Amino acid sequence: MGFMSASVGITRYRIVENDIPSSLWHEVDERLKRNAFRDIDASAEERSFGWVSFDNMLDPEFALCPPEKGPYLTFTLRLDTRRVPPAVMKKHFAVAVNEAMRSMRDQGKKFLTKEQKTEIREQVELRLRARTLPIPACFDVVWDTTRQLVYIASTQSKLTELFEELFTHTFGLNLEPLTPYFLALSTLGAERQVELDDFEPTVFAQGGA
Repeated sequence: MGFMSASVGITRYRIVENDIPSSLWHEVDERLKRNAFRDIDASAEERSFGWVSFDNMLDPEFALCPPEKGPYLTFTLRLDTRRVPPAVMKKHFAVAVNEAMRSMRDQGKKFLTKEQKTEIREQVELRLRARTLPIPACFDVVWDTTRQLVYIASTQSKLTELFEELFTHTFGLNLEPLTPYFLALSTLGAERQVELDDFEPTVFAQGGA
């Protein structure tokens, strides 16, 4: 999902650290490249994720479109995932078990052990993954370096958790989600935190006519 879409859901963060080393801004390109997306089309890996260009999901080297855009840094989190449909897995697992059972009967054995079935399932899954193309998904990121605010074009909890971890690993900075509570705290000031903490939630009940 991208910020250039007609509509987009976003998650907002602030940088926790107040003092960001000035040397970091000279290292942005290199840090993004060290944690860039790596293609898995020719493998059987289940998942790959990393940074790519904001303007081109096929540019993990930021060769065509650098991340710097005025006071903003823009880049994209790309996540490729292989998914074998459950029905396909069930069918091919059954076929593999039947073939193994025929081989066992030829050897005078009557059943497969739990460990043997587990091994067959793993082999089938690996073989099917190798035949399945990964599905790409892209989530744009905008970093306002003036106010130290970061936005990602997603509200999925698992995706935002992955983003937070990768961002911290890449830049050595921690993110704090700008929930309504933290937005209110930043507006009112720390001296009014006790009042915020003591607020009771309001329940809006829909009454009948």
